[in-house]
Amino acid sequence: MAEIEVWRGGVAAWEADEMGHLNVGFYVAKAMEALAGLAAELGMPRVIAPTAEATLVVRDQHIRFLREARPGTALTIGGGVVEMGESEARLLLLMRHPSGEFAASFQTVVTHATARHGRPFPWPDRVRARAAALAIEVPEKAAPRSVSLAPIETQASLARADALGLIHTGLGVVDPRDCDAFGRMRTEGFMQRLSSAIPNLFAAGRPGRGPAERGKVGGAALEYRLVHHAWPRAGDRVMLRSGFSGGDARVRRLTHWMLDPDSGRPWASAEAIAVSFDLETRKIITLSDEELARMEAETTPGLTL
Repeated sequence: MAEIEVWRGGVAAWEADEMGHLNVGFYVAKAMEALAGLAAELGMPRVIAPTAEATLVVRDQHIRFLREARPGTALTIGGGVVEMGESEARLLLLMRHPSGEFAASFQTVVTHATARHGRPFPWPDRVRARAAALAIEVPEKAAPRSVSLAPIETQASLARADALGLIHTGLGVVDPRDCDAFGRMRTEGFMQRLSSAIPNLFAAGRPGRGPAERGKVGGAALEYRLVHHAWPRAGDRVMLRSGFSGGDARVRRLTHWMLDPDSGRPWASAEAIAVSFDLETRKIITLSDEELARMEAETTPGLTL
């Protein structure tokens, strides 16, 4: 079955980053609005409203960025249900250009949970019946390519980050404006903080710094996996520690841990596949032998989600 449309909009100029295309944080923000739309189609309207008794808590998200969206671009998002368990489901959101080409895909694992405390509980029969009608298969372009979707047991912690020498790329406090109606940091907040932390990773002498400073080369993410371990609330501090975890002459694998600097425990972790690209031709650039050697030298062995 084809996806059902759950969101329609476009790219505002202020949503573009220094590369001239839609920032990854706004991709996720639009997908989260679409997720609420899909929830309504499943029989759970107003799932993000302050008065909701049940909501969808995002646990794990796989994203592929398939074609850049620049300011003024019209976009739509369709959705469907890949699979549904007792209290979890894997939902699919497909962002498209007006031509029908994919802009991005989002495989999102959610838990049906109490709104206030996030406690899982079974899906009601009416939602299960609707989910069957909205069943969808993952198209090849939305399937994982360079990132595994296997279950993980995270190694992320402040002590482990220190032991591995991960770069300190972000530090801040969760503002009430960053939180949803139930007081938890919104899902897109993780990606937004990752995006703003990236310059600190490259400023630490990582590969790609020179060309980017010449203004001819930019960067772009091709694929992400974001895993949520806990949910910070207003007033909680968040720290980002990042490192290179592999790659080749065309792509780089980056791993980010969002940590609680007070307890040392993880809030979330992410793995990204990124490329350098020519800002004029918008084509992917192959690293020189020198840049590749530098990247390999800076890779942190054993760094994972």
